[in-house]
Amino acid sequence: MSAKKTPLYDKHIEAGGNVVDYAGWYLPVDYSGLIPEHEAVRNNAGLFDVSHMGEITVKGPEAEKFLQYLFTNDLSTIEDGQCVYGLFLYEDGGAVDDLLIYRKAQDDFYLVVNASNADKDYDWILKHKDDFDVEVENISDTVGEVAIQGPKAEAILQKLTDTDLKEIKFFHFKEGVKLTDEKLDVMISRTGYTGEDGFEIYASNEDIVKIWDALLEAGKDDGLLPTGLGCRDTLRFEANMPLYGNEITDEINPLEAGLKFAVKLDKESDFVGKKALQEQTDKGLTHKVAAFELTGKGIPRHGYEVVKDGEVIGHVTTGYMSPTLGKAIGKAYVPMEHAALGSEFEIRMRKKLVPAVVVSAKFLKK
Repeated sequence: MSAKKTPLYDKHIEAGGNVVDYAGWYLPVDYSGLIPEHEAVRNNAGLFDVSHMGEITVKGPEAEKFLQYLFTNDLSTIEDGQCVYGLFLYEDGGAVDDLLIYRKAQDDFYLVVNASNADKDYDWILKHKDDFDVEVENISDTVGEVAIQGPKAEAILQKLTDTDLKEIKFFHFKEGVKLTDEKLDVMISRTGYTGEDGFEIYASNEDIVKIWDALLEAGKDDGLLPTGLGCRDTLRFEANMPLYGNEITDEINPLEAGLKFAVKLDKESDFVGKKALQEQTDKGLTHKVAAFELTGKGIPRHGYEVVKDGEVIGHVTTGYMSPTLGKAIGKAYVPMEHAALGSEFEIRMRKKLVPAVVVSAKFLKK
């Protein structure tokens, strides 16, 4: 089956994007190069096509109760107009996916899930809804989404709307915002995946194309660049944000991944996977995802073996030459005894072993 095209596919081709098949979608890795795009987001702003992300609505009298049962975080702690990060888990604590849930009302929630997991997540939700009075709909194919990220994101986006964007606080959203001279109806949230300030704009597939053009025009004198998957990954990694399939998987649970903040074991409602994570908490973790930097030459990559005293003890989940830090950094899934700050091990890179040391995961000092 060939990959799907987002509503902005033709725009990527026009702009000279290096388009590849990512999670079943044709998306640009870069346009002008990973480094200039990465630096644009850190210093000015970048514009990402994230229309491939999945969107699922859960509505009904028991919508909150139902999602509390599936979700690791506590939805009772947020108000209408707020969103929260968390996970869906299997019974053994492994991750089905990580996602954002937007609370529109007690009976109306909007879920934003990873593109590669959208169908799986939808099936997972349907599988568990029997006992709850809810309606679930996968609206992914009808929603276009772009993200503008960087220190100049607010100033650029503000040129296109009368809504005061300062009123949209971090991890909040607003519906019915009018954008551009055409007064296009959109939902805007302020979350992001880069470690910078920024906004996500949700609109119809038709309108998202107009919004893409309008944003690039509005930001042309502010250093705004169209940005691809390449820098999205280096940016999120420097900002210590996980990627499903790397730092969290069906075998690496959120506690091991350092996502304890998103797992509320003390919330009133039970949730799928809670028992397994509670048992692990009581016994103590045996493995975790630890951050490291190389002290030798090379670039660590996803899947590379981690070696200690000649024995393979784990694997690299993500690794890069950090554009901001100018260092080779990574994360690795290793036993707890090798995860403490200052611990040393080696990364196998083809035929050589390159030394590394465990460091703080807060690569980016903000």
